[in-house]
Amino acid sequence: MAGLLCRLLLCLAAAAADLQLDEARRTLDLSTHLAKVSAELSLANAAGTAASTFLLALEPGLEPRLAYLGVQVKGEEEEENTLEVRETKVKGKSGKFFSVKLPSPLAPGAKTQTTRVKLASRNVESYTKLGNPSRTEDMIEYGPFKDIPPYSQDTLKVHYENNSPFLTITSMTRVIEVSHWGNIAVEETVDLKHTGAVLKGPFSRYDYQRQPDSGISSVKSFKTILPAAAQDVYYRDEIGNISTSHLLVLDDSVEMEIRPRFPLFGGWKTHYIIGYNLPSYEYLYNLGDQYALKMRFVDHVFDEQVTDSLTVKIVLPEGAKNIHVDSPYEINRASDELHYTYLDTFGRPVIVAHKSNLVEQHIQDIVVHYTFNKILMLQEPLLVVGAFYILFFTVIVYVRLDFSITKDPAAEARMKVACITEQVLTLVNKRLGLYRHFDEAVNKYKQSRDISTLNSGKKSLETEHKALTNEIAALQSKLKTEGSDLCDKVSEIQKLDGQVKELVLKSSVEAERLVAGKLKKDTYIENEKMHSNKRQDLVTKIDNILDAL
Repeated sequence: MAGLLCRLLLCLAAAAADLQLDEARRTLDLSTHLAKVSAELSLANAAGTAASTFLLALEPGLEPRLAYLGVQVKGEEEEENTLEVRETKVKGKSGKFFSVKLPSPLAPGAKTQTTRVKLASRNVESYTKLGNPSRTEDMIEYGPFKDIPPYSQDTLKVHYENNSPFLTITSMTRVIEVSHWGNIAVEETVDLKHTGAVLKGPFSRYDYQRQPDSGISSVKSFKTILPAAAQDVYYRDEIGNISTSHLLVLDDSVEMEIRPRFPLFGGWKTHYIIGYNLPSYEYLYNLGDQYALKMRFVDHVFDEQVTDSLTVKIVLPEGAKNIHVDSPYEINRASDELHYTYLDTFGRPVIVAHKSNLVEQHIQDIVVHYTFNKILMLQEPLLVVGAFYILFFTVIVYVRLDFSITKDPAAEARMKVACITEQVLTLVNKRLGLYRHFDEAVNKYKQSRDISTLNSGKKSLETEHKALTNEIAALQSKLKTEGSDLCDKVSEIQKLDGQVKELVLKSSVEAERLVAGKLKKDTYIENEKMHSNKRQDLVTKIDNILDAL
């Protein structure tokens, strides 16, 4: 159940003594967690002079809860025009008053009031019976009331059932980082709470999923609308990325389904981060060194959104000066901060602004004006170039300087031998790998019986084996020149490798005989097993010598 206590009659006063309110039709929309009050007014001027403003008095009980107030006028072509509204004071009266400026003075010559209450359901426990109201389904209509004096009011109380999800953004931080290299990064950190009736008793996810009608006021998911150019979207919390979200790219927006890790019941809350990138050319304008960033102060998080506290941080490029902010409504500017990232020297200026009690009507653009010398865009590339220049210069100097106290020829010889030995190890292992590739060619030949496959593998083996053997022999000569006893071990490896190659070629010949039907399969298997054992023994000996190098 949910209840509402508000004032029944619209409080209006004229700026001129004879400015009269002919008719007022007021609607209280209580179908969601956000109470919307709209009034359609008809004014008449019975005075001898034209009137340019009229006075609107806010109901005293709504003063601390007012999120947005706007006034529009309908012309002959039914086009809505926003009027200028300013808060003002009235002598001898307490409370909030607003002065509304008419689009044009109301000439001389050129009181009925009704109130409609739209509820979330037809289940109503009780409601005020003032003025013989009429009720139809989920609507209660009061009035008409005639000849209502200014500043008069009566209390309306409705007790009804409302199972709408009462989602509230208790805290939100929106960070907009601007780069003149073509990108604007946006990240929103949101603390969300279900401010409806608190869930009592235990919660069973099994029962919740098994019974579709359970938890009708809970929130399983909601839709967030991102700009049409949004890309690289991510959605995560403290645990990590939340993969249950869905992204739908439309013509004029990007629709993202936010699905928390658990459903939200009354009193439950969640915390998440959503971020995306935007092309800067759609939001950043410039004329010479003058720049203007035009972006939304707050964006769409969910339908009928309510935000208790919002902090917006706009990170401008390093070197931005003469910063000025134009806002469509009042915001609280905090002291500017500095933000440091890679290649920054004196920090990027950060505009910090706060506002409380926001609704969807606050989704409007703010404009940030600043000046920026384009020559500063070369700062980061020059820093990178300078850093690499210093690094390379340091390396060049280091490798050309001899920091040893005395030269040690023996140590240099050992280093040369170690380098040559490392090359030998690499070449020997590479040569042994040739045999494995040739074995694969033999197996393919036995399956396909295509002699070209075998010949191609044999030719490749011979060519690459010869090249590797020659390289190892050249390294063996260098070891001999250095007077290393490892030369003999390399020679032994060469001899053993020749035996391995001979066995490999024998296996290929017997495979040819098997395919041609000149050799029985049982004999081939027995011979292949014998060759494989001998080959394994030779490879083991080669590995032992390599380990000893």
